Amino acid sequence: MSLSSRLYAVVDAGIARNAGLTPVELARSYLNGGARLIQLRSPGVDAATQLVWCQEVSALATRVGAQLIVNDRCDVAIASGAVGLHLGQDDLPADAARRLLGSEAIIGVSTHTDRQVAVALTKPVTYIATGPVYPTRTKKTGFSAIGLEGVRQTVSLAGGSPVVAIGGITLDTAREVIEAGAASVAVISDLLAGGDPERRTRRYLEELGKLDRRGNT
Repeated sequence: MSLSSRLYAVVDAGIARNAGLTPVELARSYLNGGARLIQLRSPGVDAATQLVWCQEVSALATRVGAQLIVNDRCDVAIASGAVGLHLGQDDLPADAARRLLGSEAIIGVSTHTDRQVAVALTKPVTYIATGPVYPTRTKKTGFSAIGLEGVRQTVSLAGGSPVVAIGGITLDTAREVIEAGAASVAVISDLLAGGDPERRTRRYLEELGKLDRRGNT
C-alpha cells in the first residue's frame, strides 16, 4: 500500500484541544475538506482513549476512502483498523512493526540525519519522514531545521522511497517542499490557521493540485 495524497494531515490531540475540538471532530473537518491521508497523534494519552478515537476516525476515513495512520502505538493501529503506523526513532523497531501489521500496512519512520535515513532504508518501511523542514514549536525534535536542501538530500538518499516532509510547513511553503522532491507534506498547526480547518484543508489541496495540473500541461 502506498501514500494516497500530497497532503498528510496530522491530527494532534493537544492542538485539537487547544482549538476547542476533539481529535475526532478535527479529523472529520479534515476529511470533509478532502484530506485522504491522516495521522492521529496523541502523546501522553492513555491507550484506551486513543483506541476509541482511532476507531471513530477509522470509520470516518473508511467511508470516504481515506488512509488513517496511527502515531507510535502499534497495538492501537491493529485494534482500530488503521491502515498504518508512524514510528519515531525511539519507538518500536520497524521490522517488528511489520511482522505485527503485515505486508500491506503503511509504515513510516521519522528521520533527522543522513545516518538515520540510511538505517531506515534497511528496514521494511513504506516512507521516510524528514524534518523539521522549517523551525516549529509543535514538536520538539532536538534537531535544527533542515530547509529545502535537507529535503532534497533526503530524497536523494532515499533512492525512490517516498519522503514525507514535516515541520513548520505552511500554505505558503507547501508547494516548494513538494517541488524539492517530497511525496507529501505533513502539516499540523497550519491546518488550523484561520479557525476553519475544513476550508484550510481545501486550500491546501487546491494549492498542491496546481502542481499536478502543471505537470499535465
